[in-house]
Amino acid sequence: MPRIIAQRRLVPNLHLIEVEAPDTARAAKPGQFVILMPDARGERIPLSIADWNAARGTVTSVFLVLGTATRKLALLKPNDEIPVFVGPLGRPTEIANFGTVALAAGCYGIGALWPTARALRRAGNRVITVLDAKASYLVYWDDRYRRVSERLIVSSRDPGIGGGEYVAEKIKALVAAEKIDRVMAVGCTAFMRSVSEATRPAGIKTIVSLNPIMVDGTGMCGACRCTAAGKTKFACVDGPDFDGHEVDWDELFLRRKSYFDEEIQALCRWEKENLP
Repeated sequence: MPRIIAQRRLVPNLHLIEVEAPDTARAAKPGQFVILMPDARGERIPLSIADWNAARGTVTSVFLVLGTATRKLALLKPNDEIPVFVGPLGRPTEIANFGTVALAAGCYGIGALWPTARALRRAGNRVITVLDAKASYLVYWDDRYRRVSERLIVSSRDPGIGGGEYVAEKIKALVAAEKIDRVMAVGCTAFMRSVSEATRPAGIKTIVSLNPIMVDGTGMCGACRCTAAGKTKFACVDGPDFDGHEVDWDELFLRRKSYFDEEIQALCRWEKENLP
């Protein structure tokens, strides 16, 4: 079974996990994801690939501790084994020399967008990165982004690091100040929607990465249905990348909240039964 190489907290409530998965590491591309289970009775959860090392045969993801499955995942230790680790899945992010590309990343998306940032720079793009966090202690991997970005901007409700401006304000200011050829955003649903709305008036193509409810990751179950450009899509096989201006965000919000109450109940029950 796949073996945990490393598992640690990056910042409060966000963890890094590195898994020994040679086949996945050799095939991984920016924008793809894996589906894993923390134990034999756990849920199958999608995690964006945040990095990989083909020589070592390892794949890294960054995840938010939110429900029972991610709570279990955060308790795993190096050399623990997990029963399911499938990937890479999904269509890779389109990488080309677009010109000037603005990247917007928040929460787990800071990790998820890193392979894309690296690949875009290698393709000759001028990269400008906006990292979003509620406070300075929630920013991570900014050193990585500085290596590939001409400019690194932080947006935060913390006036000390981001001027108290949300990501949408930073993106609007950037678009107004210079020519941006493409925008890519990865983070929570509200985050990606706000970036998409910020670029809509200027008509700048804005790519978002959707990780809605997923089960099998191959398009057979239909759990990850979403609507883009008025058509039903399956995020696991048609995405996860979509044009943010074409996504039906209202529908996506409703689908993501479908099992919210059950998730909270399951987490509370599991913690009561398994934690001291």
